Amino acid sequence: MTHALFTKHEDTLNNALAAIESRGYWSPFAEMPSPKVYGETGNADGEAVFKAHLNHTFDLDQPTNGETVGAEQSPYGFALRVRYPKSDVDALIGAAKTAQRSWRAAGPKAWVGVSLEILTRLNRASFELAYSVMHTTGQAFMMAFQAGGPHAQDRALEAIAYAWDELRRIPAEAHWEKPQGKNPPLAMQKRYTIAPRGLGLVLGCCTFPTWNGYPGLFADLATGNAVIVKPHPGAILPLAITVRIARDVLREAGFDPNVVTLLATEPNDGALVQNLALRPDIKLIDFTGSTQNGTWLERNAHQAQVFTEKAGVNQIVIDSVDDIKAVARNVAFSLALYSGQMCTAPQNIYVPRDGIRTADGHLSFDDVAQALAGAAQKLVADPARAVELLGAIQNEGVARRIDEARSLGSVLVESQSLAHPAFPGARVRTPLVLQLDAAKDTSKFTGEWFGPISFVIATDSTAQSLDLAGSIAAEHGALTFSVYSTDDTTIEAAHEASIRGGVALSINLTGGVFVNQSAAFSDFHGTGANPAANAALADAAFVANRFRVVQSRVHVAPKSAPAEAGQTA
Repeated sequence: MTHALFTKHEDTLNNALAAIESRGYWSPFAEMPSPKVYGETGNADGEAVFKAHLNHTFDLDQPTNGETVGAEQSPYGFALRVRYPKSDVDALIGAAKTAQRSWRAAGPKAWVGVSLEILTRLNRASFELAYSVMHTTGQAFMMAFQAGGPHAQDRALEAIAYAWDELRRIPAEAHWEKPQGKNPPLAMQKRYTIAPRGLGLVLGCCTFPTWNGYPGLFADLATGNAVIVKPHPGAILPLAITVRIARDVLREAGFDPNVVTLLATEPNDGALVQNLALRPDIKLIDFTGSTQNGTWLERNAHQAQVFTEKAGVNQIVIDSVDDIKAVARNVAFSLALYSGQMCTAPQNIYVPRDGIRTADGHLSFDDVAQALAGAAQKLVADPARAVELLGAIQNEGVARRIDEARSLGSVLVESQSLAHPAFPGARVRTPLVLQLDAAKDTSKFTGEWFGPISFVIATDSTAQSLDLAGSIAAEHGALTFSVYSTDDTTIEAAHEASIRGGVALSINLTGGVFVNQSAAFSDFHGTGANPAANAALADAAFVANRFRVVQSRVHVAPKSAPAEAGQTA
């Protein structure tokens, strides 16, 4: 049965289906905060709505025990003082289970149509979301608008499209006949019903709450599952806004809004999350965060299908280049973007200790290291411009990690504190770049150093660099891998290293594309082929395990006659 919201958004859905088939560029959501798209007053209105949340209780009409929680601190130097309804876990699960019944019965077109309407409303709220993401994660405004708004919405739509692509393959019913020679055929009418797995639990992260949270949330909704959204205590507001909008749409569409609920908590909530994750009613878990917590979920939440994106060691191999300045500029931007607080940011940069070939002749290891260092320093030399690239450090733990890393090797680029022209209390740090040697420092660079921390590592050869990149990705996880080479044989060897490590490969990036970036509908982000992610976040497998098919069958009269004498049965 069709649904009005499915019909309303069917063109968008069909375009998304075509995009995941072609893997070319497409997006229905404008990534630039243009007044022509979002309205002349869109920015000011969104900022005003964000500021109205501050120092108030966030209104959310879901089961609550009457208390409130919330302790978010803007990395730009002030407390948000937003309080959220505190919910009893049992009451929240009970409400979600009740809502699940009518949601399941509505069927795939309702699930997809409502999900698409939620997404449309979220796009209208992109400025409100942008300021909320900015002041919970520390992203600079432009990144917060793009990654927290349109790009996150792209990832949600991608998940919905994959869900519908799988759901539409399953017919509602079928007539089955098996010939029996001269006897009447065996005939049955079969009915197929999509059975959602059950309650989904989305565990948000503190750096990209919407970009990382939306794929699981919308994959669950579009396959008929109710969802409990549990944000990171440091970044509740963006997902609270999301839940509020989702509940509004569900209610308007005639559904119990408890199909989507928010579980806001105070910091140090690990025990609560672990207990919730092991509840028998929780059948789906989406997690982004530390290796320790993600691995714990994978090993212990056996009653649920668990999808994780965890820490990884992203790597760059420099073998030979045409233009070292172009390479250094591209790499420096990747190191500085959001202060390295991205799951895709590079950490290890391997360079042969004997140096590399360039179009202008040989460069020594020290020449390459200094070129990278110089580009990084130049990029952040103007504090007023640098803060729009660096953003702010999300939490004190990352800031302490920078100080801890300083003693690991020789400092090529010192991390500096910068004053933010608009936010005097902002926690802004420039990248720290260290020099290491693969012959003696392996233990120092095989783990992730999350934040603006990177290493230029001397290796015996490009072959050793590629071997390290492949083996470290396979053992410790990685989400990105980049190679610079003018030699086709080396590039082919890098392909093999990427396959061995189960990690996406970028080759000779020197222009406007950076290794940290992942394009929805085209790139297979989080391949699921190494420990950093246990499922690709952009393919059919990400949605297919969120539902099952239950069938019924009954004898009916055959439509064909028995075979006549001489015919083959």
